[in-house]
Amino acid sequence: MTYQTYKQQRAASVISKKICGLLGTLAIALTATSSIAQTQSLRMIVAFPPGGPVDFVARSISEQLGKELNQTVIVENKPGANGIIAAEYVIKSPPDGSVIWFSSTGAVAINPGLYPKLPYNTERDLAPVSLVARNDELLVVNPKNPATGPKDFIENAMNTRTTMANSGMGSVPHLAAALLAAATKANLADVPYKGAAPAITDVMAGHVDAFFGDVPGLINHIRAGKLKPIAMAAENRHPLLPDIKTFKEIGVEGVDSDNWYAIFTNKNTPPATIALLSAAIKRTLETESVKQRLLNSGTLPASSTPQELGALLKKDSEKWARLIREKNITAD
Repeated sequence: MTYQTYKQQRAASVISKKICGLLGTLAIALTATSSIAQTQSLRMIVAFPPGGPVDFVARSISEQLGKELNQTVIVENKPGANGIIAAEYVIKSPPDGSVIWFSSTGAVAINPGLYPKLPYNTERDLAPVSLVARNDELLVVNPKNPATGPKDFIENAMNTRTTMANSGMGSVPHLAAALLAAATKANLADVPYKGAAPAITDVMAGHVDAFFGDVPGLINHIRAGKLKPIAMAAENRHPLLPDIKTFKEIGVEGVDSDNWYAIFTNKNTPPATIALLSAAIKRTLETESVKQRLLNSGTLPASSTPQELGALLKKDSEKWARLIREKNITAD
């Protein structure tokens, strides 16, 4: 065999291996597509009642996601027990990507630190698929409150007891207030409510001083002049509120609080199926009509890879668990 013949055979062998690899990858992708397509519909489980902000985002992406997957996506609401009912349902579902869980931060990143006997383990029982949206917390007050920004608010709260409404002990609004109190030593008093709606109502009525909440749940009240925005507990300002500073801008660190939304599925779902779902969610969120609908509501669309969501989940789970331990926070 000549050297030239050897080189030609070696090159042919390399090309053959590459083709086999590509065919293998294609086969895995086709298997994942087939696995999902075996069911006529994909069920998106939401742990909140219809009409709320989480349900709004789920329904805003469901139609386009169905187009991307060539399936019908059905949104099913399974509220109760702070997300535990929905989590257990998804964990017991077939591991084929036909049932996915649309969750907010609480059930996946806060519950493990809040409930000592949680009937599920996020890391053991659930597979991250993709981030869907970010919801940084916004501090608001009654329009008659003298504070005009974060510096004023903190100075006033250092000298005067300031009541902080929240949507329940261990909720993101409650934990955001705890971070602010720890970072500034402000005199903040918790006033827990059963949900965000009554908490917001009492701030507008002047019965309590302030509230941390997701922008989508507050923006219409701000536009109507019923609430005054004070500061974002975030890395950056919000696009709908470009004049509202972040706490970081005045030198207050460690207050960032993001009530993100994400999609998970059964832990035993094949990686190729998870990758297929994640890519479809990314394309959905890049669709202009979906993106604008979310942005106009105050929700910031944000996709991720399964690995990036897993890293975010780990980081925030550790952050919230540490705060819950340090402040001895217990569930309602």
